[in-house]
Amino acid sequence: MAAALYEITLKDTKVPLIFEEENIIPIVSMQLVFKNAGHLSNSVDGVADMSAKLLNEGTSKEGSTAFASKLDAHAVDLHASVGRESLVIELSALKSEFPYAIERLKELLKDPNYTADALAHIKHQKLGWLKQKESDFDYIAASTLRRMLFKGSVLAKPYEGTVESVEKLTLEDIKSFITKHLGYNNVIVVMGGDITRKESQDYLEEIVEILPKIETKAIETVAVSDKKEIEYIYKDTEQAYIFFGAPFHFSYKEKDQYKAKIAEYLLGGAGFGSRMMEEIRVKRGLTYGVYASFRRSKAASYMSGYMQTKLSTQEEAKRLIRSVVEKFVKEGITQKELDDTKKFLLGSEPLRMETLSQRLARAYHDYYYEHPLTFSKEQLEKIESVTLKEMNAFIKSHQELLDISFSIVTKQREEAEEKR
Repeated sequence: MAAALYEITLKDTKVPLIFEEENIIPIVSMQLVFKNAGHLSNSVDGVADMSAKLLNEGTSKEGSTAFASKLDAHAVDLHASVGRESLVIELSALKSEFPYAIERLKELLKDPNYTADALAHIKHQKLGWLKQKESDFDYIAASTLRRMLFKGSVLAKPYEGTVESVEKLTLEDIKSFITKHLGYNNVIVVMGGDITRKESQDYLEEIVEILPKIETKAIETVAVSDKKEIEYIYKDTEQAYIFFGAPFHFSYKEKDQYKAKIAEYLLGGAGFGSRMMEEIRVKRGLTYGVYASFRRSKAASYMSGYMQTKLSTQEEAKRLIRSVVEKFVKEGITQKELDDTKKFLLGSEPLRMETLSQRLARAYHDYYYEHPLTFSKEQLEKIESVTLKEMNAFIKSHQELLDISFSIVTKQREEAEEKR
């Protein structure tokens, strides 16, 4: 079995449906993925996240508790969430209860809980979460690095909002966001389970009928800073929290994504099989774990990584990160490293495609990033045949990875030195 793509002409739009039928268990799931409706579309800091939270508060007619009770009584799971680029509404239920679940979803889309009580509730939750994050040093370092790498762009802003922006948020802000971003011409539908394609299409038509047509626009590409900056954020901490990043000039549209996957795995994504873990933890014991990944989205392509270490070794760790990346880019990898990586990636692939949800997620990913649904399989075949010469040419062509910036949460130098 494999997920397939269908384009369903509804109203004046071809709505993409990614679908796979599987009747091993009598469960049906649906995802409505609204493009360009995530954090990057914030008109007010945090409004995308707060809009998703309000959609989890039931309808204005019944309120959160009564609506949730209706769902629970029929074992229906209905939940909204938001990421950088998309807002997602997920619906799942037993096959016998799925028509009921669709009716509840329609109720929610027609009548979100735009009430003062619902707004007060989600604000209270979000403000508590933001207060907690004031002492979350990983969050602080990550947010600071993002501001450094994407200075002046929407990517640099606080996705989740700030205490000030959330306090000022109004129902009209949320209503405006939902109205402007949840449209039938802006949705990708992912469905699967114990259901036929015809049934899926019928349900899709019911949902599309009540969605408006909206104005759409493409996600803007953001340039990544190559200034090699370092910013220290001083807190009362016993550890140094080191986050780092650099440009990676490699679009999500490129056909040889498998090369980036191999390079990422060996540089910082393989755990104990990566260069960073080997040099910084295994050989020197400076951390429990250090990781780096190549992030390729529609908005930006870049390297990012993180680690924790003792205050007394933060500068050594920073130098080692630079050194590991420099050696990796200038010298490339060995034949043994390539062979071992191939074995792992090819051998572990079946585990990533065991479940229906995994297959649908993979198909959605390929479609969203403008590749055919056979793309992942083709990439595996290319992993198997890629040569050391080809890989090292790819790695050495990305000198921009050397332009590393650091965001470090640490203790004031004098205090740290006194403690030592």
